[in-house]
Amino acid sequence: MRSDSGWIKIAKHPDELDFGNNQIAVVDVNGKKCCIGRQQDRFFGFAYQCPHAGAPLNNAFIDPLGNVVCPLHRYKFNMKSGFNTSGEGYHLRTWPVEWLEDGVYIYLIK
Repeated sequence: MRSDSGWIKIAKHPDELDFGNNQIAVVDVNGKKCCIGRQQDRFFGFAYQCPHAGAPLNNAFIDPLGNVVCPLHRYKFNMKSGFNTSGEGYHLRTWPVEWLEDGVYIYLIK
């Protein structure tokens, strides 16, 4: 169990999250929509909307390099750092996600 303030439990187990075929789930954390990306057994939290044009990233996909690719203009963002890897200069808001024995947690930094 996470005792640090800021860590919020989003599921008891990753199987409770609806990742779908694109390996991206949406969670509501205190009224805020966040995306959770899954790449193999790692999890990443990132903003629900693309910082470029606001497209919902739950419709995005994750490329083999671990970038979330926006469905609207195909801008790519590293899921861990949020850096724009396709060169347009935007930055995607990201949050750490951890899977521990008692659940899956996201750390929402204000």
